[in-house]
Amino acid sequence: MVARKFFVHHNDANFNVDYDTDHGFDVLKYQLFSLTSIPPDEQRIFGGEDDHILSNDSDLNKISDKLRLVPINEEVEGKVEDKETTEHNAIEDVNLAISDEEFARMLQAEEDALLFQQFVASEDKATIEQKIRPYYEDRIRQAAARKTVPVDELEENSLVALAKEGNFTPIKGEQDHAFLLQLLSWFKKSFSWVNAPPCEGCGNETFNHGMGDPLPSEILFGGSRVELYRCNCCSMITRFPRYNDPVKLVETRRGRCGEWANCFTLYCRAFGYESRLILDFTDHVWTECFSHSSRRWMHLDPCEGAYDRPLLYEKGWKKGLSYVIAIARDGVYDVTKRYTRKWHEVLSRRNIATEPVLSSVLDNITKECRKSFTSQQLSLLEDRDKSEIEELERELRSKDDSKGFLPERQSGDKQWRISRSEYGLNQNNSLGFPLCPVRFCVDEHVTRIYDAFPLVLSSFVERGFSKSLAVEYLETFRGILKDFRNSPFREREVFLDPSSISLQPFVTQMLPSARELLAALSIKVKLDADRGYHFSLAGDPVKTSMALPVVLDALDNIILNLKKIEHFDYNSLCMPLVKFNRICSGSVFASGEEFPLGVVTSAFDGICSSKWEEPNGARGCWLVYKLLDGKMHELVTYELMSANDAPERDPRDWVVEGSDDGGSNWLVLDKQTSQFFENRYERKTYSITPTGFLSNAFRFSFQAVRDVKATSRLQLSSIDLYARHTTFPTSS
Repeated sequence: MVARKFFVHHNDANFNVDYDTDHGFDVLKYQLFSLTSIPPDEQRIFGGEDDHILSNDSDLNKISDKLRLVPINEEVEGKVEDKETTEHNAIEDVNLAISDEEFARMLQAEEDALLFQQFVASEDKATIEQKIRPYYEDRIRQAAARKTVPVDELEENSLVALAKEGNFTPIKGEQDHAFLLQLLSWFKKSFSWVNAPPCEGCGNETFNHGMGDPLPSEILFGGSRVELYRCNCCSMITRFPRYNDPVKLVETRRGRCGEWANCFTLYCRAFGYESRLILDFTDHVWTECFSHSSRRWMHLDPCEGAYDRPLLYEKGWKKGLSYVIAIARDGVYDVTKRYTRKWHEVLSRRNIATEPVLSSVLDNITKECRKSFTSQQLSLLEDRDKSEIEELERELRSKDDSKGFLPERQSGDKQWRISRSEYGLNQNNSLGFPLCPVRFCVDEHVTRIYDAFPLVLSSFVERGFSKSLAVEYLETFRGILKDFRNSPFREREVFLDPSSISLQPFVTQMLPSARELLAALSIKVKLDADRGYHFSLAGDPVKTSMALPVVLDALDNIILNLKKIEHFDYNSLCMPLVKFNRICSGSVFASGEEFPLGVVTSAFDGICSSKWEEPNGARGCWLVYKLLDGKMHELVTYELMSANDAPERDPRDWVVEGSDDGGSNWLVLDKQTSQFFENRYERKTYSITPTGFLSNAFRFSFQAVRDVKATSRLQLSSIDLYARHTTFPTSS
């Protein structure tokens, strides 16, 4: 090994480059790319006494330490450029030629190059493990990351997610997998994407203003690169240090893909998942975690909230991949084959080094990382390495991605994505999406809750409650349930002071009529001599966790409808104020779904905040609901609710059909056109003309969304089906 320090002149700047001549000329070019953003294949490097062009054949041990870099498309008129012209060109480049999007792309490319250089082009390869370990393996950093996560909430959400699939007694591996998905979802919502930071002075938009010198406080956390942004209004300069230490990112919670993946990988390690950072040389970064149940590495992209969608970049974003490198504490791996089905095209773009050279470099780094490992650890890793190589070869030769729809990039603004060639899918076009699997609706608790409210409201009518008093009692009950929900989910409880004058009528007049409702929530109420009425769990806490958001949403809807009616009497106890005989516990499948957060059963879970999302349903999609155990029902009413966002995805035209033979033949029950949801979470009720037709399957054929030009997707928060009933429930 011969260590050299080169002084490289480019435009009006000079760069100091520490270089190991054993690494080869291509690595030097890549180091210069990280400093100047000039791609290796566009570089001309001049050196030596006669200032000749250097090449792979040049002896870098003997040439002088002063080099000059010129882009290949820039005409060289002399050995020394005019300084004033160079400065003028640099200013013009920043102020005129480089748009915000191009500037962001250049900075991200530099960041990725520097990151790879840190692990591959290091002068001392023996320190690779130490360079990786402090960030992700450091216990102090892991503890700091865990403190920022609402662990109890994510554990509850993961258990509820499993319960919605009918799994109330998951094994540890299933819980770990579900928690990881919840961690990914939480991170996506809590971390902020930065195109250009808002002005620190007035909060208005900014534009890029070049780079600044890092402050000591920024360097402390790896912020050696600082972007500057000038405010469009007050002209104040806002600094955006690109921190490299994830413990600082845990605090700031903002950045671009580099920061997102860096920080999310720390979170994964903090919760014990075997994780590695994935560096894509075409300018993106994400995470992989090892699944012990599947015995393979799983793709996770925190920027997109994507899980196990490795072809997202090639198929969805239309990226031309070259090198995809996994960086972990136990080695560095070439995992490009996991992310492509066009290996022959990828090979044509892999021109930094030959395949044997790349393999040798990565193998040497991996050996250094594993120096201190025991023989047992090495044996396990070698077996895993072998399995992964075989898996990558199988995947490379498999058919296209089985998970169907792969969207264009979602993170970053539209122009920035276009500038990076990551706006690959025209939203008006479609990518074929296969049928989602048949899923079973675990929603009997939703029907029990809906069926219990008529008992409560009819008791109010019997007691002669005014509308305002009924609203007051329901709002009091809602407040109690919110307090109950906000307590730790495994030990939920709340106390009511019986001596409170405002609560006495509620306790004596409403609670007796709410027994069925409390039973549906798995909540019991006892009178404690010292502390008053004690609300506590009556059974499995997960079942209560599933039911609480349902009853709170139902209360919101009932209170809203109650305020709208003129007279509160028996005649008012009908749809949409009360809902009775809701069909439940069926199976459902559809033309498509968004996994894991937009699956089709989300439309039947009774929760407003969840939704079914059909990624390719704007111009036509369908959903089939089948009754089980030989049940037959006459459908008399159904309700649809708009989702939380994107009104252009609301259904506009659809047909509802019923079948009495499991779906072989269909009878049209209802048809709607030009429907318009004015608000988010708006529930619309549709009555069906009585026919006496009994069905064991129902089909919704959605023909168009509100704006087919603006989206490829359809989404709904909920679908509720109601069967004919002969008697109305009363409190007596």
